[in-house]
Amino acid sequence: MITGNFYDTSTQDPHLDALGGDSEGTNIRDEAEELDDEETMANDVRDTRSDSPLTPAQVANLHMYPLLMRRVTQQTGKGKIHSMYSLVVVGDGNGLVGYGEGKDEEAAVAREKALAKALRSMDYVERFERRTFWTDIESKFGGTKIILRPRPVGFGLRCNPNIHQVLKAAGIKDASAKVWGSRNPLMVVKGLFRMLQAGHAPLGMGDGVGGGMRRLDKGSGLRNKSAIERDRGRKMVNMRTL
Repeated sequence: MITGNFYDTSTQDPHLDALGGDSEGTNIRDEAEELDDEETMANDVRDTRSDSPLTPAQVANLHMYPLLMRRVTQQTGKGKIHSMYSLVVVGDGNGLVGYGEGKDEEAAVAREKALAKALRSMDYVERFERRTFWTDIESKFGGTKIILRPRPVGFGLRCNPNIHQVLKAAGIKDASAKVWGSRNPLMVVKGLFRMLQAGHAPLGMGDGVGGGMRRLDKGSGLRNKSAIERDRGRKMVNMRTL
C-alpha cells in the first residue's frame, strides 16, 4: 500500500528485510522455481528408467558407454531450435546389449533419456564359447560396410573404437572388425546392432533398426549355432580342452 510518496511498511513482508529487499527476494524465488523444474525433469527421467525390467542394483553393474554427444538444430518456420543429441550403449558383459538415443535442450537430460531407451532395447547376442562370433559376418548400412571375424582365444578386440565399446558391453572378447566407407559413429553403431540383433527380426522385413524397407539377404544378421549346423549338415563339436 502506497501513501503519498512513502511505502506503508505495515503491510510489507517481514522476510524481505532478511533477504535484503524485493529484488534479492525475487532472485531467490526464481532460483527456487528453477530448482523445482530441474527436480521435476529428473523425476521424469527416473520414471522412464524405471520401466526397465532390471533392478537398480543390476543397472548399476551394467557397462554404460556414452559414445556420441552432439549439438543438433531443427529448422522451423519460426527459426532454429537447438538441442543436444546423445547415443548411449549399455550391456552386462555377458551377451546382453542395447543402445538408445536421446535428445533434449540439456546434455545431461539427453544422456539420461538415451540411457533409459538403451535399457529397454537390450537383447541377447549369440556367442561362440561365450567369447567370439560363430562365423564371419558382413553387412552394409547406408555408406558404411562392416566386416566382423571370429578370432582365437587371447586375440582380444582389434577393431573400430565404437565397435570395440559395443562388443565389450556385449561380452565379445576375441574378434576383429573392419569398417569400409563412412566411419560416422552413428552409422557404425546402428549397422553393428543390425548385424548383432537382426536375427530376432522377421526375415526379409525391415532394415533391422525400425525402417519399413525390404532387407537384403546379405544383411540378415548374426547366425546362431543351430543355423550353422543346419547349413553344414553336421553337429558342431567343442574342441577346447581348457
